[in-house]
Amino acid sequence: MTAARGRFITLEGGEGTGKSTQARILAAALETRGVKVRVTREPGGSPLAEKVREVLLSGLAQPLGPQGEAALFAAARADHVRETIAPALAAGTWVICDRFTDSTRVYQGAVGKADPRLLRALDRVSVADTVPDLTLVLDVPPEIGLARAAARGKGAAADRFEREGVEYHAAIRAAFLSLAEAEPERCVVIDAGGDVDSVAARILSAVTTRLPLPAVAGAPA
Repeated sequence: MTAARGRFITLEGGEGTGKSTQARILAAALETRGVKVRVTREPGGSPLAEKVREVLLSGLAQPLGPQGEAALFAAARADHVRETIAPALAAGTWVICDRFTDSTRVYQGAVGKADPRLLRALDRVSVADTVPDLTLVLDVPPEIGLARAAARGKGAAADRFEREGVEYHAAIRAAFLSLAEAEPERCVVIDAGGDVDSVAARILSAVTTRLPLPAVAGAPA
């Protein structure tokens, strides 16, 4: 008997919104409800894509401009989908991904002004029909997010995107909110300004409301 396709959930938002932490918490919560889960991230998520991640976040690709960066993100994403995401979904595993195509649409597209025709073409090649069932847009004011990112780094050098100023990150936030407003059937905005547990509760509520969980004997309701 062929396994039912897994669900694909992405977490999006600016720097310091808590995506990585909340992805892990959500995965644990779903697993207690009998769901098999794979947590992954972008850029990265497969051996080749992790190498591209180093180039992108170091800033080495920045001189290529938004369109060059978008092409590198797409190359990493194609490998990530092929090697990690698509096989997991086909096996019935739910995939939770920290960033996906919406980040490219926002960072390189809406804010970087890369040609949207190029971004659509890259999506057709890199993801085809592997699109999220649900996207959670974690939202905090950029000042809070940047402070969190700095604290998380514990003195380490900021990455390519964290180094940008507050105005840049305000534009990123506005673009994510605009995207969510334009696609309400897929996107849910989550207030990520509270404590970790409160945010996690909001996320789990959104997920269980939007995506029916598989029935598993003995799993918590």
